[in-house]
Amino acid sequence: MTISGHVEPHIKESNHIRDFVFGFGDGINTSLGIVAGVGGANSSPDFIILAALVGMFTGAKAMAVQNYLAVKSQREILESEIKREEYEIETYPEEERLEIEEIYRSKEFDEDLIKRVSDKITSNKKVWLKTMLTEELGLNLDIVGNPIKGALIMFASFLIGGILPILPYLLSKTGFVPLQFSLWIAIAISITSSFIIGAKKAKLAKKNWVKGGIEMSGLGTGIALLGYGIGAELDSANMLNF
Repeated sequence: MTISGHVEPHIKESNHIRDFVFGFGDGINTSLGIVAGVGGANSSPDFIILAALVGMFTGAKAMAVQNYLAVKSQREILESEIKREEYEIETYPEEERLEIEEIYRSKEFDEDLIKRVSDKITSNKKVWLKTMLTEELGLNLDIVGNPIKGALIMFASFLIGGILPILPYLLSKTGFVPLQFSLWIAIAISITSSFIIGAKKAKLAKKNWVKGGIEMSGLGTGIALLGYGIGAELDSANMLNF
Protein backbone atom coordinates (compact mmCIF):
# COMPACT_ATOMS: atom_id res chain seq x y z
CA MET A 1 0.00 0.00 0.00
CA THR A 2 1.27 3.51 -0.89
CA ILE A 3 0.15 6.71 0.83
CA SER A 4 1.82 10.03 -0.07
CA GLY A 5 4.98 8.29 -1.22
CA HIS A 6 5.08 5.95 1.78
CA VAL A 7 5.37 2.31 0.75
CA GLU A 8 4.22 -0.43 3.11
CA PRO A 9 5.65 -3.82 2.06
CA HIS A 10 3.35 -6.74 2.75
CA ILE A 11 3.79 -10.43 2.09
CA LYS A 12 1.16 -11.82 -0.25
CA GLU A 13 0.60 -15.48 -1.11
CA SER A 14 2.29 -16.49 2.14
CA ASN A 15 0.92 -20.00 1.64
CA HIS A 16 3.17 -20.34 -1.43
CA ILE A 17 6.20 -19.37 0.64
CA ARG A 18 5.12 -21.90 3.26
CA ASP A 19 4.77 -24.67 0.65
CA PHE A 20 8.11 -23.88 -0.99
CA VAL A 21 10.07 -23.75 2.26
CA PHE A 22 8.40 -26.89 3.58
CA GLY A 23 8.90 -28.80 0.31
CA PHE A 24 12.49 -27.65 -0.23
CA GLY A 25 13.51 -28.39 3.35
CA ASP A 26 11.89 -31.81 3.36
CA GLY A 27 13.36 -32.66 -0.05
CA ILE A 28 16.91 -31.74 0.83
CA ASN A 29 16.74 -33.43 4.22
CA THR A 30 15.24 -36.61 2.74
CA SER A 31 17.87 -36.94 0.00
CA LEU A 32 20.71 -36.00 2.31
CA GLY A 33 19.59 -38.57 4.85
CA ILE A 34 19.44 -41.25 2.15
CA VAL A 35 22.83 -40.54 0.55
CA ALA A 36 24.43 -40.28 3.97
CA GLY A 37 22.80 -43.45 5.28
CA VAL A 38 23.38 -45.54 2.18
CA GLY A 39 26.84 -44.03 1.73
CA GLY A 40 27.65 -44.85 5.33
CA ALA A 41 26.99 -48.49 4.48
CA ASN A 42 29.77 -48.31 1.87
CA SER A 43 27.33 -48.90 -0.97
CA SER A 44 28.22 -48.41 -4.61
CA PRO A 45 27.68 -44.92 -6.08
CA ASP A 46 25.09 -46.35 -8.51
CA PHE A 47 23.03 -47.74 -5.63
CA ILE A 48 23.34 -44.47 -3.68
CA ILE A 49 22.09 -42.49 -6.68
CA LEU A 50 19.25 -44.93 -7.36
CA ALA A 51 18.12 -45.00 -3.73
CA ALA A 52 18.23 -41.20 -3.46
CA LEU A 53 16.34 -40.66 -6.74
CA VAL A 54 13.64 -43.16 -5.78
CA GLY A 55 13.33 -41.55 -2.35
CA MET A 56 13.23 -38.08 -3.90
CA PHE A 57 10.44 -38.78 -6.41
CA THR A 58 8.47 -40.91 -3.97
CA GLY A 59 8.74 -38.24 -1.29
CA ALA A 60 7.83 -35.44 -3.71
CA LYS A 61 4.71 -37.28 -4.84
CA ALA A 62 3.67 -38.13 -1.30
CA MET A 63 4.21 -34.59 -0.04
CA ALA A 64 2.31 -33.10 -2.99
CA VAL A 65 -0.68 -35.41 -2.45
CA GLN A 66 -0.74 -34.80 1.30
CA ASN A 67 -0.49 -31.04 0.81
CA TYR A 68 -3.31 -31.14 -1.76
CA LEU A 69 -5.58 -33.09 0.59
CA ALA A 70 -4.73 -30.90 3.59
CA VAL A 71 -5.35 -27.61 1.78
CA LYS A 72 -8.49 -28.96 0.10
CA SER A 73 -9.90 -30.12 3.43
CA GLN A 74 -9.13 -26.79 5.07
CA ARG A 75 -10.78 -24.89 2.21
CA GLU A 76 -13.87 -27.09 2.43
CA ILE A 77 -14.19 -26.36 6.14
CA LEU A 78 -13.84 -22.62 5.56
CA GLU A 79 -16.27 -22.69 2.64
CA SER A 80 -18.87 -24.41 4.83
CA GLU A 81 -18.46 -21.58 7.35
CA ILE A 82 -18.94 -19.04 4.56
CA LYS A 83 -22.15 -20.73 3.44
CA ARG A 84 -23.41 -20.80 7.01
CA GLU A 85 -22.68 -17.11 7.42
CA GLU A 86 -24.41 -16.30 4.11
CA TYR A 87 -27.47 -18.19 5.31
CA GLU A 88 -27.54 -16.31 8.61
CA ILE A 89 -27.26 -12.93 6.85
CA GLU A 90 -30.19 -13.84 4.58
CA THR A 91 -32.30 -15.43 7.31
CA TYR A 92 -31.48 -13.34 10.39
CA PRO A 93 -30.37 -9.93 9.04
CA GLU A 94 -31.29 -7.99 12.19
CA GLU A 95 -29.35 -10.32 14.47
CA GLU A 96 -26.36 -10.21 12.13
CA ARG A 97 -26.51 -6.42 12.01
CA LEU A 98 -26.45 -6.35 15.81
CA GLU A 99 -23.31 -8.49 15.67
CA ILE A 100 -21.70 -5.95 13.34
CA GLU A 101 -22.56 -3.18 15.78
CA GLU A 102 -21.16 -5.18 18.68
CA ILE A 103 -17.91 -5.77 16.81
CA TYR A 104 -17.30 -2.05 16.42
CA ARG A 105 -18.62 -1.28 19.89
CA SER A 106 -15.90 -3.57 21.24
CA LYS A 107 -13.40 -1.44 19.30
CA GLU A 108 -14.68 1.56 21.30
CA PHE A 109 -16.32 3.36 18.38
CA ASP A 110 -18.91 5.94 19.47
CA GLU A 111 -22.55 5.10 18.87
CA ASP A 112 -23.07 7.52 15.98
CA LEU A 113 -20.07 6.14 14.14
CA ILE A 114 -21.17 2.57 14.88
CA LYS A 115 -24.53 3.28 13.24
CA ARG A 116 -22.94 4.87 10.17
CA VAL A 117 -20.38 2.08 9.78
CA SER A 118 -23.04 -0.60 10.24
CA ASP A 119 -25.32 1.07 7.69
CA LYS A 120 -22.49 1.22 5.17
CA ILE A 121 -21.41 -2.39 5.70
CA THR A 122 -24.88 -3.91 5.63
CA SER A 123 -25.82 -1.98 2.48
CA ASN A 124 -23.53 -4.31 0.49
CA LYS A 125 -23.95 -8.03 1.15
CA LYS A 126 -20.48 -8.88 -0.16
CA VAL A 127 -18.88 -6.39 2.20
CA TRP A 128 -21.19 -7.55 4.96
CA LEU A 129 -20.21 -11.19 4.47
CA LYS A 130 -16.48 -10.39 4.27
CA THR A 131 -16.70 -8.29 7.44
CA MET A 132 -18.44 -11.08 9.34
CA LEU A 133 -15.89 -13.63 8.15
CA THR A 134 -12.84 -11.56 9.03
CA GLU A 135 -14.05 -9.67 12.11
CA GLU A 136 -16.29 -12.26 13.76
CA LEU A 137 -14.77 -15.57 12.66
CA GLY A 138 -11.23 -14.52 11.74
CA LEU A 139 -11.37 -16.41 8.45
CA ASN A 140 -9.40 -15.65 5.30
CA LEU A 141 -9.78 -18.10 2.42
CA ASP A 142 -6.91 -16.50 0.49
CA ILE A 143 -4.37 -17.43 3.18
CA VAL A 144 -5.21 -21.13 2.86
CA GLY A 145 -4.30 -21.16 -0.82
CA ASN A 146 -5.26 -23.21 -3.86
CA PRO A 147 -4.86 -26.99 -3.31
CA ILE A 148 -3.66 -27.73 -6.86
CA LYS A 149 -1.19 -24.86 -6.93
CA GLY A 150 0.00 -25.76 -3.45
CA ALA A 151 0.56 -29.39 -4.50
CA LEU A 152 2.55 -28.35 -7.58
CA ILE A 153 4.72 -25.95 -5.57
CA MET A 154 5.32 -28.63 -2.96
CA PHE A 155 6.23 -31.20 -5.64
CA ALA A 156 8.61 -28.87 -7.50
CA SER A 157 10.30 -27.49 -4.39
CA PHE A 158 10.79 -31.01 -3.00
CA LEU A 159 12.53 -32.03 -6.24
CA ILE A 160 14.69 -28.89 -6.24
CA GLY A 161 15.82 -29.51 -2.69
CA GLY A 162 16.07 -33.27 -3.19
CA ILE A 163 18.37 -33.17 -6.21
CA LEU A 164 21.04 -31.03 -4.54
CA PRO A 165 22.58 -33.72 -2.28
CA ILE A 166 22.56 -36.15 -5.21
CA LEU A 167 24.49 -33.86 -7.58
CA PRO A 168 27.98 -34.71 -6.22
CA TYR A 169 27.33 -38.42 -6.76
CA LEU A 170 26.06 -37.79 -10.28
CA LEU A 171 29.18 -35.70 -10.99
CA SER A 172 31.39 -38.44 -9.53
CA LYS A 173 30.20 -40.69 -12.37
CA THR A 174 31.82 -38.27 -14.83
CA GLY A 175 35.02 -38.08 -12.82
CA PHE A 176 34.45 -34.40 -12.09
CA VAL A 177 34.08 -35.05 -8.35
CA PRO A 178 36.08 -37.74 -6.51
CA LEU A 179 33.67 -40.27 -5.02
CA GLN A 180 35.29 -40.13 -1.58
CA PHE A 181 34.43 -36.43 -1.33
CA SER A 182 30.85 -36.74 -2.62
CA LEU A 183 29.19 -37.04 0.78
CA TRP A 184 31.05 -34.05 2.23
CA ILE A 185 30.24 -31.95 -0.83
CA ALA A 186 26.60 -33.04 -0.53
CA ILE A 187 26.55 -31.96 3.12
CA ALA A 188 28.21 -28.64 2.26
CA ILE A 189 25.70 -27.94 -0.53
CA SER A 190 22.81 -28.89 1.71
CA ILE A 191 23.99 -26.72 4.61
CA THR A 192 24.60 -23.72 2.34
CA SER A 193 21.31 -23.93 0.43
CA SER A 194 19.31 -24.65 3.59
CA PHE A 195 20.95 -21.68 5.30
CA ILE A 196 20.01 -19.39 2.39
CA ILE A 197 16.37 -20.56 2.35
CA GLY A 198 16.10 -20.38 6.14
CA ALA A 199 17.63 -16.90 6.20
CA LYS A 200 15.28 -15.71 3.45
CA LYS A 201 12.28 -17.11 5.30
CA ALA A 202 13.37 -15.40 8.52
CA LYS A 203 13.85 -12.06 6.74
CA LEU A 204 10.35 -12.25 5.26
CA ALA A 205 9.01 -12.92 8.75
CA LYS A 206 11.07 -9.99 10.12
CA LYS A 207 13.11 -12.37 12.27
CA ASN A 208 16.85 -12.77 12.76
CA TRP A 209 18.07 -14.14 9.42
CA VAL A 210 21.23 -15.67 10.88
CA LYS A 211 19.23 -17.62 13.44
CA GLY A 212 16.73 -18.69 10.78
CA GLY A 213 19.49 -19.90 8.48
CA ILE A 214 21.31 -21.81 11.20
CA GLU A 215 18.07 -23.41 12.37
CA MET A 216 17.14 -24.76 8.95
CA SER A 217 20.64 -25.85 7.95
CA GLY A 218 21.30 -27.44 11.35
CA LEU A 219 18.28 -29.71 11.03
CA GLY A 220 19.49 -31.02 7.67
CA THR A 221 22.99 -31.68 8.98
CA GLY A 222 21.56 -33.57 11.96
CA ILE A 223 19.58 -35.84 9.66
CA ALA A 224 22.68 -36.50 7.55
CA LEU A 225 24.77 -37.44 10.59
CA LEU A 226 21.98 -39.68 11.88
CA GLY A 227 21.63 -41.40 8.52
CA TYR A 228 25.38 -41.85 8.17
CA GLY A 229 25.61 -43.32 11.67
CA ILE A 230 22.83 -45.81 10.98
CA GLY A 231 24.40 -46.87 7.67
CA ALA A 232 27.84 -47.26 9.22
CA GLU A 233 26.47 -49.35 12.09
CA LEU A 234 24.58 -51.65 9.72
CA ASP A 235 27.69 -52.04 7.57
CA SER A 236 29.92 -52.83 10.55
CA ALA A 237 27.40 -55.43 11.71
CA ASN A 238 27.55 -57.02 8.22
CA MET A 239 23.79 -56.65 7.87
CA LEU A 240 24.05 -55.10 4.40
CA ASN A 241 25.95 -56.21 1.33
CA PHE A 242 25.47 -53.99 -1.71
